[in-house]
Amino acid sequence: MRKFVANMNPTLRGLLLIALVAAVIVALSLEESVLAISMLLRIAFFLAIAFFVYLLWRERRSDISTWPTRAQWVFYGAAGVILADLAVFFTDGASGRDALAFILVLALCGYSMFRTWRDQHTYS
Repeated sequence: MRKFVANMNPTLRGLLLIALVAAVIVALSLEESVLAISMLLRIAFFLAIAFFVYLLWRERRSDISTWPTRAQWVFYGAAGVILADLAVFFTDGASGRDALAFILVLALCGYSMFRTWRDQHTYS
């Protein structure tokens, strides 16, 4: 049996493992538990993103503090809107027009942060 599993196609082995886990969840009626775990994972993922952004800010805050006030407001404002956008996405989800708005807000804020950073690092 061990040789059969070792020689099996890795994709098929992964799909069989997923099917086994799904069968156990259905057989034991654990749908509510899976839902609760997925909600906790969403919160943990959002906190991980926020922590990563905080670490990036902490590493470069002395550089940002030398920028003009307007550039600082644009940069920090765009970062705040991105975090608010991600928070709404992780709490309510997005589909249809909401998903389009989520992506557009994320792209526009990211572009404004990039342009502000690039303008502050152009020395000509």
